[in-house]
Amino acid sequence: MWSDSPHSQLQNGLAISRRANLIQFLDPQEIAVPVLTESVLFEFGKALLAGGGATQEEATIVGRSLVDANLRGHDSHGVMRIPFYVKQVQEGRLTAGSNLTVEHETPATIVGDGHWGFGQVLSAQLMGKLMDKAAQVGIASGTLRRSAHIGRLGEYAEMATARGMAAIICANTHGAAQRVAPVGGKRPRLGTNPLCMGMPGGKDGPFVLDFGTSATAEGKVRVKKIAGQQVPLGWILDPEGKPTTDPNQLYGDPPGTILPMGGDQAYKGFGLAFMIEMLCGALSGGQCSYPNPPPPIGNCAFFIVIDPQQYAGYEHLRQEITQLEDYTRSVPLIDGASEVTLPGDPERRTLAKRRVDGIPIDDGNWKALLALANELKITAPQV
Repeated sequence: MWSDSPHSQLQNGLAISRRANLIQFLDPQEIAVPVLTESVLFEFGKALLAGGGATQEEATIVGRSLVDANLRGHDSHGVMRIPFYVKQVQEGRLTAGSNLTVEHETPATIVGDGHWGFGQVLSAQLMGKLMDKAAQVGIASGTLRRSAHIGRLGEYAEMATARGMAAIICANTHGAAQRVAPVGGKRPRLGTNPLCMGMPGGKDGPFVLDFGTSATAEGKVRVKKIAGQQVPLGWILDPEGKPTTDPNQLYGDPPGTILPMGGDQAYKGFGLAFMIEMLCGALSGGQCSYPNPPPPIGNCAFFIVIDPQQYAGYEHLRQEITQLEDYTRSVPLIDGASEVTLPGDPERRTLAKRRVDGIPIDDGNWKALLALANELKITAPQV
């Protein structure tokens, strides 16, 4: 736990691009774009969260979650979220200090209410309870409603795989943050509704598949918008339903939309999102999409945890996964391909690289973090 002031903690451990100086309250326009070490970014993010109203425990848990997302290449779920979280706290839409309330429980199920607390904290609390249940009865499921943004779903699958368990997790946007139009429509009706599956085993680590049911995560469009960059063609449509590379089109009035996953068969991606909407919003006692929603408020989520020991056994699972991985990776490669990519491979490659080379933060998002640091009177790292 963090017992010192943010200033002292930063002074004790900061190193950016192999340097360890500090600056305080400088104009964001004057700061170069950094590549930060894991520890530097964690301490800075933790200080911002605590300065913005999170408890010390929440700042540690959420800061760790965000930096882990950056380390794995999921920058849309990384520290760029901090200004949004702090704004939610300041506006009273995110309630710091909230913990999970279990409203209904059986040996294999939990219905949880998060009271609009930090989603990473609430989800970790729910996962801990579900893993304990799964160890007893084989499979456990739980729902979460009234949670602020829960972050990268893969984090919770990794919690399960670390205990030799499997997990399936999905989330909706509590009826708000509508970004995706149904096929044939030009106004959004659903969120990007991610789905994650994790299995223990694998030669280099667990297999974790974590993706939105849209062509891209909304956070990735936001990263491009803040950075002043274009998005790839095929991500979004403008308010008239025409392809565009301008991320600002998504946030206009009327808004544009993110395309469903699936390309020419986008009905598959939207259909999956539609089913997730019901699993999360309806089963949890939360909300599915509805007309005239408020600004983004958070998530409802549905979690399943499976203990292989209560089925065919972990050893059989391990043997079959090893055989499957070897067989799949042995396939003859097409011209120009150097390897087969399986779930979890991209994250492991990025993790290894960023732990050595550091975590890059684009210009727009770095300036947003510095502006928040200035506002909160938090010492910022120097590049």
